[in-house]
Amino acid sequence: MITVKLIKGSDFEVMVESKSITHHKVHVSNDFYNFLTDGKVSYEHLIIASFEFLLERESNNSILSQFDLKVISHYFPEYEKEIKKRLKA
Repeated sequence: MITVKLIKGSDFEVMVESKSITHHKVHVSNDFYNFLTDGKVSYEHLIIASFEFLLERESNNSILSQFDLKVISHYFPEYEKEIKKRLKA
């Protein structure tokens, strides 16, 4: 289960409940949000889809506790293309 809560501006708190519960602080710039979504889904939906993407590849304990959403593509180069595809479906 993934829960997203707005902290302030473009900063969000994400709680991931799996075998253990983890908390993450995520920043999503407006430019990156628009690049991935064309403004067609909420920030929360983008973050949930991004965490689902990450959880398919690693455990919630392996996900950074604080990061900018854009950094995912440094670890997983297919992220941007895959997320765009998922959000259009």
